[in-house]
Amino acid sequence: MPACLPRLRLALRTASTCIILCAAPSLAHACACGCAVFDVGTSSLLPSGPGATAFLEYDYLDQTMDWSRTARAPGAADDDKEIRTNFFVAGAQYMFNSDWGVMAEIPYTDRLLRTATAPGTIGSFWHASLGDIRLMGVYSGFSPDMSTGILFGAKLPSGDHTYPNFDPDTEIGQGSTDVLLGGYHSGALTPSQSFGYFAQILWQHEVLIRYGYRPGPELNAAGGVSYNDAQFGDVHVAPVFQVILSQRGRDGDINGDPLNTGYTRLIAAPGFEIDRDVWKFYADVEVPIYQDVNGHQLVAPVAFKVILSRSF
Repeated sequence: MPACLPRLRLALRTASTCIILCAAPSLAHACACGCAVFDVGTSSLLPSGPGATAFLEYDYLDQTMDWSRTARAPGAADDDKEIRTNFFVAGAQYMFNSDWGVMAEIPYTDRLLRTATAPGTIGSFWHASLGDIRLMGVYSGFSPDMSTGILFGAKLPSGDHTYPNFDPDTEIGQGSTDVLLGGYHSGALTPSQSFGYFAQILWQHEVLIRYGYRPGPELNAAGGVSYNDAQFGDVHVAPVFQVILSQRGRDGDINGDPLNTGYTRLIAAPGFEIDRDVWKFYADVEVPIYQDVNGHQLVAPVAFKVILSRSF
């Protein structure tokens, strides 16, 4: 999801990318998208035992609707007309034992911005580059089944945040070093374990900034249920439904736009997971069911996510 792990993907699996909305003020370019929202939801990469897992993730969103507070607003109120983003993430996690593990996530982002460059003139700007790398640690030693854990780490300022045609909150990289803290829990809803559940939370806050831009802090939480008894030969299929709550504070410092950044949103995400041997495939569709944004912001009606992982 602009500049923009389970999204606690690691654990979490930790995910990566901003998801449903980007801020865009009138007569200016802006897209303060909550990148960390892609870091919660999706229990398919929660650690289950010692060893390594590698994964590839793809997220897509096309932000075309101007939104103000809790309703759609006239498009004329916004200079930005479209922000279309493809997020690609390559990552790996390694659990040394049933207690401790680490993970790294390397994103690459491809973004198109369509915005007014003069009255009656719409310009298109495309940029693709490395995003902000995340390095994470996980502790899952609270119980023998590793069902509860905590996540901690940092987001590095590795992404490009100097592209001349994007504003600071539209750039692929945020230019900041952020601390990441989170946790997760999973379990069975029924004695037969036919139905399972999971919950995750992740907090992100900048600790070092550059170039006068302070991205707003983010708090993202997800809860979901899955059905685990669908088996077709050696292939296991699990339908999943989750709800994601995402909150982002206003941007700050001299290059921030506090009037048109910050939001609260609730997202419904139906999906499914397919397992076969050491391979897992996960996909979902993420649809906002409630959005309250400050000022005017561009939002997307839907986002898409797929993850392919392999255990070693």
